[in-house]
Amino acid sequence: MTPGARVAAAISVLDTILAGAPAERALTNWARGARYAGSGDRAAVRDHVFDVLRRLRSCGALGGGQGGRALMLGNLRAQGTDPDEIFTGEGHAPARLTDVERQGGRPPTEAEARDLPDWLWPHFEAALGDGAAAAAEALRHRAPVTLRVNARRITRADAQAELAAEGILTCPADHLKYAMNVIDRNRKISRSRLYSQGLVELQDASSQAAMETLDLPGGARVLDYCAGGGGKVLALAARLDCAWFAHDADPRRMADLPARAERAGVAVRICDTAELAAVGPFDAILCDVPCSGSGTWRRAPQAKWALTPERLVELTRLQRGILRHASSLAAETGVLVYTTCSILALENDAIIDSFLGENSGWRAIDRRFWPVSSAGDGFFCAQLSRV
Repeated sequence: MTPGARVAAAISVLDTILAGAPAERALTNWARGARYAGSGDRAAVRDHVFDVLRRLRSCGALGGGQGGRALMLGNLRAQGTDPDEIFTGEGHAPARLTDVERQGGRPPTEAEARDLPDWLWPHFEAALGDGAAAAAEALRHRAPVTLRVNARRITRADAQAELAAEGILTCPADHLKYAMNVIDRNRKISRSRLYSQGLVELQDASSQAAMETLDLPGGARVLDYCAGGGGKVLALAARLDCAWFAHDADPRRMADLPARAERAGVAVRICDTAELAAVGPFDAILCDVPCSGSGTWRRAPQAKWALTPERLVELTRLQRGILRHASSLAAETGVLVYTTCSILALENDAIIDSFLGENSGWRAIDRRFWPVSSAGDGFFCAQLSRV
């Protein structure tokens, strides 16, 4: 595909997304219908689409509109590319620019340049203070790609060497024992031997850092209460000798966990809600609660525009309820671990403060926050124990 054809495809995908389709589904459906598109073409179209979704407001200002064509026009201008070189109307390229399009667009306002909904900015300032602008800017760019080594089965140095032999270049992540930053050829990871056999997993550096702060005694019974795909419990199981349990309110989210655990060489018992009380109590309960995902919006930028004030309130209500129920499953000497991939104080410190205010038998023994940065996503982790 020519550069123009790739932009035309991105415009089509963006129009589908703007009509309400999830971004991943829209890209998958386009790729299925574009048999002529090679892997490089699919990657380029995906990059165009996600660049725009991260910068929807500023691209709209620069392009003079909110349709797929205007947004891609704005994205090209933001990148310093002359749109007339792409919008040629030749072959499969987009039609030539009209005089209105060529003369339209404007520099984004300060609010538009943040690429956040206006109502969210006060929450960023309240949570991050002087760091709010840096966080908003970081969310406008691509996220780093980080791997976690399965320390039970391979060393980081050996993993680096084997990945390098497959053309995937990495370097050790600063201050982390098992993390590697992918420098080149990150799209080859899913086809690598180490990944397919569970010797490495994709996991953000901040999430890894949070899991590395947890130290549990051998034989402890550990429940991942909101397991999802099981990334957190597998990260812990790669270095700790415990009995592992996983639960999710929607069991379908755990569909891949048994296969991932088998690849990683870990035994994880799946529990439904009804049997938790009988299987417990647990020595440690990890509550990686549903949240806004604001620390990960550069990976899932559509969520940034879908979040509403009402949904944020609903999420905080759900988070408080999860922490309450999880605490009832903890052993007398048990530990509660509350985590989010959010940078909003309403979902982090405010939830912990509310729980402690209502439950005098618990205290916070550790609270940590990782801001969204070039190193990793925004992440929050609090550890609670009984008084």
